[in-house]
Amino acid sequence: MTLSKISYDLTAVTMGIHALERQRNDGHSLLDEEGLVPIYTGGDLVTPRAYADWDAVRKDLDTLEDALSTIAPGERRTFLEGMIGSLRLAVRLFSGGSPTYEQKVMGLVGAARGHEDAGMIGACRDRIDRLLTRMGFCRGSLADRVRNWEEQRAITDDKLDAVLTELMAEAKRRTDEMIFDTGDFSMEIRPVRDVPYPAWCGFADRRVDLNVDLLLSRAALKHLICHNIFPGHATHALYTHSEVTAGRSTFDALLISANAVTGCVQEGIGDQGIYLIDWIEDEDDELAAELRGLRSACQTSATWAYMAEGQSAEQTVAYLRDTALGQDAWVRGRLRSAAHPFKGPFAASFWAGNEAVRRVRERVPDAGRPDFIRYLYGRAHSPQSLEMYQAA
Repeated sequence: MTLSKISYDLTAVTMGIHALERQRNDGHSLLDEEGLVPIYTGGDLVTPRAYADWDAVRKDLDTLEDALSTIAPGERRTFLEGMIGSLRLAVRLFSGGSPTYEQKVMGLVGAARGHEDAGMIGACRDRIDRLLTRMGFCRGSLADRVRNWEEQRAITDDKLDAVLTELMAEAKRRTDEMIFDTGDFSMEIRPVRDVPYPAWCGFADRRVDLNVDLLLSRAALKHLICHNIFPGHATHALYTHSEVTAGRSTFDALLISANAVTGCVQEGIGDQGIYLIDWIEDEDDELAAELRGLRSACQTSATWAYMAEGQSAEQTVAYLRDTALGQDAWVRGRLRSAAHPFKGPFAASFWAGNEAVRRVRERVPDAGRPDFIRYLYGRAHSPQSLEMYQAA
């Protein structure tokens, strides 16, 4: 079986799983309205497999796995192996199985087991301390100083629309210049409350839901736009669709947003978005990036302790508040998401994906950037296949 055939069949099988999970659960889906593949642009390119039961899915996954012996070792085979394994675990969950949290983190998400390094987390807190001191926030505990900075920098409701409009335009300009020409594409940003996420990308409806229960600075809004729209999730979907239709990429690139190993890298592109378009402008941006990294690493450790080790909800909340320096609305959202039987393990996808993208990005010379962007955006990846990129 050729790589092109394997890729097409993998995409058709994945979208067949997506459809069967919705059908079999009859309104009681593990995956809310998103489904297995939240952002999908291949409706006119790939016909999903029609399945009546999970045994038929497993047989097709067996066939795909057997076909991988025809693919030479390398990043494509590494990705395909990881994706098929991830789909197997998803099917196990959808069909009533109960894999452990560890199995879900490693097999479904493609992240590492366990806690993130405490020394790295401490070093991040030290950098936050130094930045706050340099900016004049010197009194009180570190948590108090972060809170004071967030309160002083928060965009008020009456200025939110204007700031979002300004930032969206600049993010799009930089993305069109440095990543991909998005043409006349745009998205509405809609304020919402009482949701477990900072922002959510509803690509099909051309909208991003923004959690205004959080204190949102200009720097925080820049990141959320970069993560979800330019040059993050929406741009990523537009790019891969363009590459597939032009014949420069295989069909599995349409699966970049799947709640599987591909989603891990998608989140990494989102979290690295502000760096990919070179948009760190001032100390507020630096501090927001450090806080984002700290919270991402800490939520990985906290959800592991809570779900894999039986740590209490009270201890988990205290850690997210005191060590991760998280706002109350963010802490509540993390705890609410952690126990979700399917999506809970994806708390680990943000840090794992961010680090995978960062490590490769930082070793690419300026002259190799166009090739790296094509590799990063134009193909579906697991963290493991992405790490195999060789800078020109």
